[in-house]
Amino acid sequence: MKAASRTRYGPPDVVRLEKADKPTPADDELLIRVRATTINRTDCGYRAGKPFLIRFMSGFPRPKVPVLGTEFAGEVEAIGRTVTTFAVGDRVCGYCEGSFGAHAEYMVIGQDGLIASIPENLTFAQAAPSMEGSHYALGFLRRARLKAGQDILIYGATGAIGSAAVQIAKSLGLTVTAVCATEHVDLVRGLGADRVVDYVVEDFTKDRQRYDAVFDAVGKSSFRRCRRLLKLRGIYGSSDVGFLWHGPVLALITPVFRRRRVLFVIPREDPEEIKYLKNLVETGEFTPVIDRTYPLDEIVAAYRYVETGQKVGNVVITV
Repeated sequence: MKAASRTRYGPPDVVRLEKADKPTPADDELLIRVRATTINRTDCGYRAGKPFLIRFMSGFPRPKVPVLGTEFAGEVEAIGRTVTTFAVGDRVCGYCEGSFGAHAEYMVIGQDGLIASIPENLTFAQAAPSMEGSHYALGFLRRARLKAGQDILIYGATGAIGSAAVQIAKSLGLTVTAVCATEHVDLVRGLGADRVVDYVVEDFTKDRQRYDAVFDAVGKSSFRRCRRLLKLRGIYGSSDVGFLWHGPVLALITPVFRRRRVLFVIPREDPEEIKYLKNLVETGEFTPVIDRTYPLDEIVAAYRYVETGQKVGNVVITV
């Protein structure tokens, strides 16, 4: 099979398209013929080994897993002898951070992993980007325990996480203020935002409105800058650990003061959350935003584009 592989950390050029052995599913695993996957910030971070501490999880001094890819959509080609939840021929999509393997023609995943059947109205290319960004967004929204009618500001509303967060927040009945650049204001309004702040024109951290939660979906702000936006007992969250991993540190410290606090969320590997996201897609409450599509042969170019920081929504790889 073809696989986008790397044996060291580094820039996009460390990735090579190579021939590899097709994996064999264990008793409780599915063999997936991958039809589409994505390139996202998670893939970029693990490929580059940045921040440096990530290497202590993914392998030091060299990566333990050669083939990356956290999102996939494809067909079940074979199943282990104890698999009961899926059958050969089923169209499935899912999320596999940690085990990875989606940047290849075939991959394996456990039947109890983050996997769901693809809604009938979706193509593989539409289904693949429905899992990673939305998984992070849903993780924050659920942990923050926000209720219908409360106010949330989402910074970075055009990224994979941010565009998902806007739509999921609306599905939960929240009042959403979204922050984006001038050229994307109409797009973000179309996602359902009640109010859009153009950060090119105004500094969103000086907004007069106060919020029950502020979610930085791109990891480019800080609790210090956004604290004034929060109501008493308001919650700040970011998709990035921050400088010197201050995000997790503040998440431990700020609850002690019982005023405004930081919430740092590591999404749970809960198959029920993937089914929940699938339902949102089926009902039309969440539609992944797709920026560009590349074939697997051009995955290095896809990495380079994602790292420009200019992508809107998701970058899809067809396999």
